[in-house]
Amino acid sequence: MTGYVINIEEKSLQNSYFREVLFTTDKSQLVVMALKPGEDIGMEVHPEHDQFIRIEAGKGKAIMNGEEHEIADGSAIVVPAGTQHNIINTSEAVMKLYTIYTPPEHKQGTIHKTKEEVKE
Repeated sequence: MTGYVINIEEKSLQNSYFREVLFTTDKSQLVVMALKPGEDIGMEVHPEHDQFIRIEAGKGKAIMNGEEHEIADGSAIVVPAGTQHNIINTSEAVMKLYTIYTPPEHKQGTIHKTKEEVKE
């Protein structure tokens, strides 16, 4: 397949998995995620990866190098390589988002139905 075309808002809103890798190239990767109420991605740092995150539903906090930012549907977050960061769902609803990593972070086809599967 040459490239990838999808209604990303629709796919993000329909997704119920913690993480699903949709498409990967040598230089970038598209991933959808769903965070349960009170759930977070987990504090992390990608030394070699920039990351773009777009919130499609829900509200919460983005933390980058200790700075907290309120986020909600429509928020865009740009995380430069080397930035310690976390996304936290502070709402009573599931937070839906998509993210783009440059370069890719996960193996193509990765699906984590729950956050607990990431640690297995």
